[in-house]
Amino acid sequence: MSIDEGTAARVAKLARIQVDPAQLPALAQDFNTILGFIEQLNEVDVEGVEPMVSVTPMRLKRRKDGVTDGNMQDKVLSNAPDAREGFFAVPKVVE
Repeated sequence: MSIDEGTAARVAKLARIQVDPAQLPALAQDFNTILGFIEQLNEVDVEGVEPMVSVTPMRLKRRKDGVTDGNMQDKVLSNAPDAREGFFAVPKVVE
């Protein structure tokens, strides 16, 4: 696949990137270089290779899944425009 100047201009417009018309040939060449590299990657045989999360073996850090109140009720309610009895007070919306 080859990208011409018209396609490069269209991609730049879709990406909301302002490109000077004199720079379109260089942009088209950059796109073609990227596509060439992708074609090169497609030639690699990856049959039987498992996907990796990282290049080094590691386990994700886990934390205890427990429900807490956060111990910050006063700090949270200090931002409320109206707080009563430890809760946010909101206007009644159903009559």
